[in-house]
Amino acid sequence: MDTAWQHTTVLLNEAVNALVTGTDGHYVDATFGRGGHSRLILSKLGPQGSLTAFDKDLEAIAEASRIQDARFSIRHEGFRHLGELPARSATGVLMDLGISSPQIDNPARGFSFRGDGPLDMRMDTTRGESVADWLATAEQQQIAEVIRDYGEERFAVQIAKALVARRQERGPLSTTSELADLVAGTVKTREPGQNPATRTFQAFRIFINAELEELQAALVASLDVLQPGGRLVVISFHSLEDRIVKQFIAQHAREVYDRRAPFAPPKAMKLQALERVKPSDAEVSANPRARSAIMRVAQRTAA
Repeated sequence: MDTAWQHTTVLLNEAVNALVTGTDGHYVDATFGRGGHSRLILSKLGPQGSLTAFDKDLEAIAEASRIQDARFSIRHEGFRHLGELPARSATGVLMDLGISSPQIDNPARGFSFRGDGPLDMRMDTTRGESVADWLATAEQQQIAEVIRDYGEERFAVQIAKALVARRQERGPLSTTSELADLVAGTVKTREPGQNPATRTFQAFRIFINAELEELQAALVASLDVLQPGGRLVVISFHSLEDRIVKQFIAQHAREVYDRRAPFAPPKAMKLQALERVKPSDAEVSANPRARSAIMRVAQRTAA
């Protein structure tokens, strides 16, 4: 793996301190990334403790292979597969939903408009279609819906029209620079300091990797995998993710009454919300990519 692109783990100590409640438990790092959280978790575990990690990215799998520790295992799968672990087998589950700095900074991955590279954006480059492949055939309405729903972009229709017009005139886009330039020529106003293509790149990345659907599946699976008293720790980096996490915890942190059976006892809550944490000013100053992070912590009840 190329080491030219370094990654700084966001909310490292806060997340691990919230997650690890005992040295002998079985923990899950559902999004290994570059292993910052995993390494710190392992440092806090005793001989009987263990850690299972998940990641779709081949570069993350290569990084995980450098951890020579019998207590650690890595699965080359997205964290939607969390539910394949035995029921009530986990003492804690951590989900860090941010993409790693090497993914952003390496132009070959196609995640960023800052460098020119193939318009790919797949977390797992061995599966699925790239953004370029999808844009080559997608209908204008679908493109607009993706940009609007996943990028919260108010110029979604205009961008989609421009993409289809470009495809008809000169063929489909193939590089990140082409996409960034097209969006910049279409979006006439933008918040100060924000690249006009920011929301479109976010939307295509989320869509092509089915990130929100995977998050929802993993959250549901965590209820089965966590032991009573086990911790769920989720770090999100934009409002779409955080809204899903916030609503999921709130939904399962209250008793549910069946209106059709008003005298029946309510279904017990499955989670207890514990805390919401944001990076300190010092962390944001040292690592500006941490500025939008929100960590939510919940605990599995005995229900």
